Order: sequence, then structure tokens, then C-alpha cells
Amino acid sequence: MIQDLDKLEVWKKAKDFAMLVYRDVLPSLPAEEKWNLASQLRRAAQSIPANIAEGYGRYYYQDNVRFCYIARGSLTEIQSHLALAHELAFISTNIYERLTREGESLARMINGYIAYLKRSKRGAREPGADYVVREIPAPYPDDDFPD
Repeated sequence: MIQDLDKLEVWKKAKDFAMLVYRDVLPSLPAEEKWNLASQLRRAAQSIPANIAEGYGRYYYQDNVRFCYIARGSLTEIQSHLALAHELAFISTNIYERLTREGESLARMINGYIAYLKRSKRGAREPGADYVVREIPAPYPDDDFPD
């Protein structure tokens, strides 16, 4: 399965972006941020390629799109954390601008992948893809209510 994932350019770019966060940002943070900002950055950076991979493994475009939305949200979270880290002078302007550019590029790629998934509707004809789960409300017994 990882061999198929290696062909997915958006996943590779997301993984590379996570590596940039780990290599260029986390070592720059002060020790007192180890459990706060660093932890949030780690989780969000891991979330982007992980959610793209999970959606890809679902084989149904609506699930895949949903996981891409989550990945895109994690990318936006990282951009917010990077802005804060830059304003607090934890990371240099050079690193901030580089990761901002890479993040914007990744966002465009994720958006393009979402558009492709919506157009292609991969998995729409899979068995069970058209099933809709609905809960039919149980009627209230008439005895409990006076006429």
C-alpha cells in the first residue's frame, strides 16, 4: 500500500512539509515551549500527510475529500502557530517566510487534489457507496398522552 501512496504527489509534499517543521522549526523553539507550541506543531505536522493517506486508503471520494479537509485544517493550524512563533522571535524571518511559501504551495496542491476527487468521484460505483443510513423515529405511544 505504501508503494501506491508514494505515487501521490500531494502526500509526498505534505510529508516533506512535516519534515521541514521538524527540522527547521522545532529545534528553534525554547525549552519552555516543549510541551506547548512544539507539541501542537508536531501533531498538526503529522496530521497533514496522515489524513491525506487515510483518505486515500478509503477508496471512496467523499471520505477522501473529508480527510483532505482535515489535512487542510491542520495546515492552517500550522500557519497560525508559525505566525505566533515568528512574532515571539522563536523562529527567524527566513524560516517563517520559507515555511509560509511551502505551506501556501501545499494548500494549493491539497485544494487541487480535492477538486480532482470531486470531479473523478473515485469509488462512487463501489458496492454500498449509495447506501444512506437514516434513523426512522419511533412513534410515541398514544396511551402516554391524553386526548
